[in-house]
Parts: sequence; C-alpha cells; structure tokens
Amino acid sequence: MIPFPLKKYNIIYADPPWDIDAGPPWNSNQISLPLSYPTMSIDEIKNLPVKDISHKDAHLYLWVINAYLSDGYIIAKFWGFTPVCLVTWCKPKHGLGLGGGFVQTTEHLLFCKKGNLPIKNRIDSTYFYHKRLSHSEKPGIFREMILTISGDHPRIELFARQRYEGWDHWGNELSETIQKRLQTVL
Repeated sequence: MIPFPLKKYNIIYADPPWDIDAGPPWNSNQISLPLSYPTMSIDEIKNLPVKDISHKDAHLYLWVINAYLSDGYIIAKFWGFTPVCLVTWCKPKHGLGLGGGFVQTTEHLLFCKKGNLPIKNRIDSTYFYHKRLSHSEKPGIFREMILTISGDHPRIELFARQRYEGWDHWGNELSETIQKRLQTVL
C-alpha cells in the first residue's frame, strides 16, 4: 500500500474499491465482468488509517454501493465519524450490467460528521440525476457539493484517479503512482 499522508484533513472524500464478486462472463453465477483495478475487503478498507488523517472537526463523504451499504455505516463509525445523511446519485438506465435481480442505477454517498465542523450551506435534495461516466468514475458535481456544504478546508480524496485543484490525493491509480510502479517493475 502506498503511504498515507501525515497531514490532518477537515474533509475526507473516499470512493473505496469495494470487492465486487466479479468473474468470467460465461459463468452465470457471477454478476459482472472482472474489474480493471484491484479491490479491497471490508476489513482492508476499515483498517485504513483514516482516523490518523482526520481533524477532530471533520466531514467524511464515503461512496457506498448497494451491496455494502450497511458496511459503509460500520466503516464510517470505525473511522470515528457519525453517519448523518445518505445522498443518492441516480443514473440513467443502461441495459443489463452490475446487479442481480435489479440492475444498479444508483450509488450512494454517505455524509458523516466528527466534532463540530459547521455546515456552510444547505442543499435542497438528497438525490441527484447525472449521466453515467466511465466505470466507477464519479461526477464532479459531488466535489462541488462538498465544498458548498463543508467549505474551503484542508481536504483529501482517497482512492483518487486524477488530481483536482485544491485537493490532496491518495490512490494507486493516480498517473504518477502508476508511472512509479512501472519504473520499479522495468
């Protein structure tokens, strides 16, 4: 695992690589094609040192897929946060894809608090329609929403795939992290 930062953050935005039971498409017991990135177990996610990087007054925004909804609440509490609200991203239908009896057209962002970081502004909904992006990519409107609600405080995106101005980033899919891994292999 790449090292966690040593800094404290008031805003933590995380999109863990939940362990979806992926397998070969010809196996009817499997739910999807294999994922193109490594996943983590519940315990691996839970045991990340998020407590060590969160300020005593902080907000956590944790992406949770339907299969791990209850685990998301447990993880947030283990990290020292109190779950407050579940925000839902509603996506357009796209035919059959991930899921069992129901095709997945929603993802959830669990908003949690720790200490007394004030809410800067309120938003008048807990569900948002936005087009699908590439697999697992989240719309930028959610980063904007985070700043609207939590304000301009030290912030980090965990499991980041790209860099955004004003954010610190941690993740094994950042382009420079991938480049460093390739250099050590070559």
